[in-house]
Amino acid sequence: MASDNADMTAAAAHSSAAEAESFAGVRLRGLSSMATRGLLAALAPLCAPGVGTALDVESLGGVDVLRRVQAGDPVDLVFLASDAIDRLLSSGHLQEGSRVDLVRSEVAVAVPEGAAWPDLRSESALREAVLAAPTVSYSTGPSGVAVQALFERWGMGAVMKARTVVAPPGVPVAALLASGQAALGFQQLAELMGEPGIQVAGLMPPEVRITTVFSGAVGIHTAQADAARQVLTFLASEGLTDVKRQHGMDPV
Repeated sequence: MASDNADMTAAAAHSSAAEAESFAGVRLRGLSSMATRGLLAALAPLCAPGVGTALDVESLGGVDVLRRVQAGDPVDLVFLASDAIDRLLSSGHLQEGSRVDLVRSEVAVAVPEGAAWPDLRSESALREAVLAAPTVSYSTGPSGVAVQALFERWGMGAVMKARTVVAPPGVPVAALLASGQAALGFQQLAELMGEPGIQVAGLMPPEVRITTVFSGAVGIHTAQADAARQVLTFLASEGLTDVKRQHGMDPV
């Protein structure tokens, strides 16, 4: 039995190596939203040694990625929030059955450098901090949509609309905080970490925590679908967990 298991393991390793070799020299092109820009910049160089396939990723605002894919950009891979990936799948712009969930991302709260930190110990404390802030910023991405919905649930939608500075696609909330255009900001932790001129106060309270799953899928026009699927499998592998956590995200 032990010999049989060893043979099966060796056969699987040989098959995996042969498959990787078959894609040697292939270079794939991906599009991603800004939320996963830092993570994919760290993961992309690992694809060539990992599976024999090179990956180049261009990061844009999520709205711009959607537009380009819907306009027929012959991209090999697309990385977006899972609900956006599902919309592209249902509209036939991504290959059916190709979605792979890669990471979970939490929304964090930040303030300009030197400002007092908001109280994030409870939902009511966060609500008071939002009401006290002269200006608030969030993005047009999934985190911003969720924050806006939270304000509406609190009955503050109309009040906050006049005080909100929405970051345009591709513009980080951190830039608006650092420049003084906003006093309180909400965005994916990965997009706030390490940005100059701001302080990350922490994640949102457990009662209102906002979690986004980011996924990848294969473009409908790619000529390298098998290589693209193999890259997605690699990017979801357990061996990359530490890299994901270093960039403020968790494996799915």
